[in-house]
Amino acid sequence: MTHDLEALCTLLAGRRVVALTGAGCSTESGIPDYRGEGTRKRARNPMQYRAFLHDARARARYWARSLHGWPRIAGARPNDAHRALASMEREGALVGLITQNVDRLHHAAGSARVIELHGALAEVRCLACGTTAPRADVQARLLDANPGFVERPVELNPDGDAELEDDALDGFRVVACEACGGVLKPDVVFFGDSVPRPRVDAAHAMVRDADAMLVVGSSLAVYSGLRFVRAAAERAIPIAILNVGETRGDALATLRVDARAGAMLPLLAQRLSS
Repeated sequence: MTHDLEALCTLLAGRRVVALTGAGCSTESGIPDYRGEGTRKRARNPMQYRAFLHDARARARYWARSLHGWPRIAGARPNDAHRALASMEREGALVGLITQNVDRLHHAAGSARVIELHGALAEVRCLACGTTAPRADVQARLLDANPGFVERPVELNPDGDAELEDDALDGFRVVACEACGGVLKPDVVFFGDSVPRPRVDAAHAMVRDADAMLVVGSSLAVYSGLRFVRAAAERAIPIAILNVGETRGDALATLRVDARAGAMLPLLAQRLSS
């Protein structure tokens, strides 16, 4: 670890760094990831955007699973990796942070300049009128509409999801928008959907404002995050990748460190501030 820490410090010290974070940044807060350790055991198909829009039973399946999974997201707390990144921003080492995560833990840790690439589970939006509501309020309404539903044991999955047999959906009631009766959707980018253009543009601007990139806890398997690593590579700025296991961006990396974010980042933040 000492050698890796020295290499990271040498690469990033004195540079304006943009961070790109993925699920591996939040696993130490108790939130499962999609592709990390244990993924094969819990491999699953995440919610698809078109299915949510056009299939009422798919929507019921999502909300039924989310009813079980949301408390883990709501109860999660920032870990040492989140706090270290917030500290690096306060000290001027980070120009900002682009996250693929939807758990709001960077905000909770004190990071100020955060682009939530995929949105946040904490907000729910009506697809008809655009009204937003706190996820906690929707949770309370779902619990009232489905008494006793969360008493059954389930296995929790990434992004506030849970394993649930289809027959458990029988009789499950999905709540509608209180303003217009429209379909409610978590304010996140589902698989098969696109990240809003203004959000992409803001993230690219953040990359252009930096002269180094630090990728933390992302396999970069999804293009929505990989494109910013490619953009950094096109600008020929140094790219450090801190992740457990290989990533899709390894060939573009100036430095590759295989370590847990919660172990390495506090040491890095301390060194960069000294």
